[in-house]
Amino acid sequence: MRLTHIKLAGFKSFVDPTTVHLHGQRVGVVGPNGCGKSNVMESVRWVLGESSAKEMRADAMDAVIFNGSSNRKPISRASVELIFDNSFGGAGGEWNQYAEISVKR
Repeated sequence: MRLTHIKLAGFKSFVDPTTVHLHGQRVGVVGPNGCGKSNVMESVRWVLGESSAKEMRADAMDAVIFNGSSNRKPISRASVELIFDNSFGGAGGEWNQYAEISVKR
């Protein structure tokens, strides 16, 4: 299986629905300070079950939900979806019948 997309909405700095496309076998996340690189990585940890606010650079787990800014109101929910290509059947068991598998929180 290979992670192909990350869909974020309301997660930390990603207030608007955003899809990160991951092409190829290796992916690098690069950009200037403050653009959300760490938030992308933390979104993967969060959807896979991270429950420690400290590990998510927050005081409480509800801090992963966009809390507003000077020109945007806070929102009440966050979601992250990981989409995997399973066309080679790497998931195992009953999941092998699906070419694409997603995990969402």
